[in-house]
Formats: sequence, C-alpha cells, structure tokens
Amino acid sequence: MIVLGAGPAGLVLGNILVDRGSDCVVLERAERTHVQTRARAGFLAANTVRILEQHGLAEGLRRHGEIHSTCEFRTEDGRFRLDYSGLGQGEPHTVYPQQQLVTDLLTRYMDHGGQILFGTEAVAVHAADGERPEVVVREADGRPALWQARYVAGCDGRHGAARRSLPAGTVRHRRDHGVTWLGLLAEAPPSLDAVGYAVHERGFAGHMARTSEVTRYYLQCERGTPAAAWSEERIWDELELRMRAREYGPLRRGRVVQRSVVDLESDVLEPLRHGALFLVGDAAGLISPSAAKGANLAVLEAAVLASALIDDLTNGNPEGLDAYSARCLTHIWRAQEFSHWMIGLLHGPSGADSESLFHNSLRRSRLTSLRTSRSQQDWFAENYVGV
Repeated sequence: MIVLGAGPAGLVLGNILVDRGSDCVVLERAERTHVQTRARAGFLAANTVRILEQHGLAEGLRRHGEIHSTCEFRTEDGRFRLDYSGLGQGEPHTVYPQQQLVTDLLTRYMDHGGQILFGTEAVAVHAADGERPEVVVREADGRPALWQARYVAGCDGRHGAARRSLPAGTVRHRRDHGVTWLGLLAEAPPSLDAVGYAVHERGFAGHMARTSEVTRYYLQCERGTPAAAWSEERIWDELELRMRAREYGPLRRGRVVQRSVVDLESDVLEPLRHGALFLVGDAAGLISPSAAKGANLAVLEAAVLASALIDDLTNGNPEGLDAYSARCLTHIWRAQEFSHWMIGLLHGPSGADSESLFHNSLRRSRLTSLRTSRSQQDWFAENYVGV
C-alpha cells in the first residue's frame, strides 16, 4: 500500500494498516520538522476521538487535550452562549492542536515499524485501473523514482498528485463563498472560555483557543488582501472592535506568530475511488474552516478505508472498497451543508441595497432562532460536533 501524504488522514491510515500487518509506505514531500510543526485545526469531534481510541491512537490527546463544549455568539442584538455538550447528541469537542496529533501519529507509526520517506514528492499516479498502479516520485536529492503497490491512497491534499492524476469524467462540485479570512495565530492566552463568533457590520471575527498560551483568531477581510497588509496594532484594534470588547471585556493581546489568508471555498470530488486509487481527506473534498470539519472528515475517511482495505487484503472481500466512495460522500455532504449554513450565519452583505438588507435580516432571524429555539439549538449541536 502506498499512502501519499503524512497528514492526519495518511498517518491514521498508515497506523491502522501497520498494526494489522499490511505492508505500507508513506511518501511525504515535506521534511519531518515541517510536518510536525505546521499549525492547522485543533477541534476534534467526539466520533474522531472514538476512532482514535479504538485504534490505540489517542494517548497524547487523552493526556493533553482539553474538553470544550461552549460557543459564544456576539451580534448587534447582544450576545448569547450555547453549551452544546448538553444539546443534540450531548457531545463535546476535544481541543488538541493538529501538529501535536500529527506528531503523536508519526512517532507511533515509526515506532511500530512503519516506513515513511520525507522529502519525497509524488508527481503522478499511473495505471490506477490496473493490478499494479505506479507512483512517479521526485526523491529528496531530485532524482526520479517509481513505486508500485496494489493500492494507492491519495491523502496529499487539494494540490497533490492524486488529484492531478484523476481520469477524465471525474466530477468536481465547487463553490466559492465569496468570503476571505485573515487567519492569525497569536502567542496570547484565550480571552474567552468559549469559541467566539462575532458578527459585525465591518465583518466577521472569530476566537478559537488552541492552548493555554496560544489562540487562533480570524478576521474577515477584502478578497486579495495580503497576509502582511495589516499591522499588529490594527489587527488587535479590529478584533476588539468586532468582538465588542468595550461591552464584554478586553482581549488578551500577544505577538502574532503566524498569518494566512483563507478564501472560503468548498469542493467535493465524485467518485472517491478510481480503480486502485482512493481519495482521502482534502484530496476528496475541501471544506471551509467555518465549522471545523476538515481534520475530522480526514480521520473518518481514513478509518473507513483502512477497514475496507484490511477486509480485501486479508479476507478477499472487496465489498468495503466498493462502498467506500458512497459511504464517505454521505458524511462529506452532510458536513458541507452545515459549513454552508454557518457561513451564511456569520457573514452578511455589506451593502445598503434592498437585497443586502433582506439577506442581513434573514441572518439576524437565524441568530434569533438559534438563541431562542431549543429544537434549533439541538440541530446546531448535533451538526456542529457530528461528522
């Protein structure tokens, strides 16, 4: 088995396969230090934690993860909180930075005899419709090489070799939500004991704790804004304005150590299987970060594929592999629908024309329903945590 990419999807898949005695190699274009330090999402759904526990992959998050169960909305009509662990299915999130989870998974994979090649970039996948698909790679020294296996798992993201190698006829559903965020990582303790969603006439602002000393923030900005365009003083001033710090208390400031610009886009590829090539994680579908679904979908898909591969390779039963695409797409589209709903809840048109006023009135009505309706709160909680 060849696994392209050493993110959560690739490493969960690799760990499960190695534990079951299946030959597996992970090809990762980045170096190990980069893999273990790249900051990504940190909110793990209850089902994700169950999957990791089931396969013995949850030791680190159980020691260091923080249970999180509250979100706070700040709007022009005031603020309100939802303790979603007491709503819907009664499940919380576990906050555990993705780079720490990846480090845990990578260490365990290598300790259990898993093979991984860093600095090895997959260029293309050939002959996926045959018995021995080929992966063309560029090794760390720049030389080309060829790998062959019975199956290939494309866990290498939206720009990886797996997507580039898909046959004609692959369907791509895509939506640009027309919203851009400035993503920020600050060396600053959290200012709320909740995820903060601020809806403001100047644009959305978000607060998400990562650790006791690090907080992720988001600021809606104009499309095309460079990551370095705003000074730190402007960033903090804008965050305090949109999060209504005068009414609800100041933010705890600190050095901004990471910036990125995120255009909120979604896409889904169908099918997720092309002969011996399977798409997993961001390679299967890109989802906006508005509802923290990406890493959770990746872990779910990796576990589904691992079970199907083991059943095929050890028992000669291909039914799980045949059902992989349809099964995972059900979860992907559910997550996409909720993410789309969240984008509409948190962002509104900035104009004063009649259409903008209409859409903003709808948004305020949705927030009112979320604040006052128990059935709406139960629906939110189930979909907010569920995958």
